[in-house]
Amino acid sequence: MAKVALCWGEAEQDRTDARVKAVYPNGIHAALAEVLAGSPDFETKTATLRDADQGLDDETLAGVDVIVWWGHIKHDDLTDENAERVARLVTDKGVGFVPVHSAHFSKPFKRLMGTSCGLGAWREEGEPEHIQVAAPDHPIAAGLPGQFTIPQTEMYSEKFDVPEPDTVILRSVWDRGETFRSCCAWTRGKGRIVYVRPGHETYAIFRDENFTTLLVNAAKWAAQLT
Repeated sequence: MAKVALCWGEAEQDRTDARVKAVYPNGIHAALAEVLAGSPDFETKTATLRDADQGLDDETLAGVDVIVWWGHIKHDDLTDENAERVARLVTDKGVGFVPVHSAHFSKPFKRLMGTSCGLGAWREEGEPEHIQVAAPDHPIAAGLPGQFTIPQTEMYSEKFDVPEPDTVILRSVWDRGETFRSCCAWTRGKGRIVYVRPGHETYAIFRDENFTTLLVNAAKWAAQLT
């Protein structure tokens, strides 16, 4: 039986920034849902910050097994009550949580980690990201090549202020020498969390073949299918 994945997004830059609209005309949350909809393991639905109850009402959350979260410039607009609600779904109900790229700063992720989730540095110059699979036997790495490159992306560098992951699945390096733990997994209470760093609002990374494999694997593991 397929699991239910909720792909949540801010629906802000997808509406107001022509550069983002050109790459993801239906919104980033919809692009992420499209990836998971291509897997027989998932039924998908979407919600946004602009929806009633910020897209986190009882009806929307009913039956959800994993939440894939996109946030970038509106993190603080999410209410503390909704952030706590998402975190409790993870720890108490076993709902998986997969924050993508800049969602490392989302309120639910920070609550689940108990840290700032800040970065050492970042740089947005469209440089290549060279990714190495650090845990090839982990289910999240299934089907990924041992090494691959995303041609254009935003640089994130350590220190990544999160608790020590249960597993680091991917490590990234940039040509200027910066490094980052680009896919990390944790267990919190009954739930599983996977942070997926690759992605960006103005680069077509969410259509990259290796990214789509990674996202499906991360959602499956977080939903406790693997």
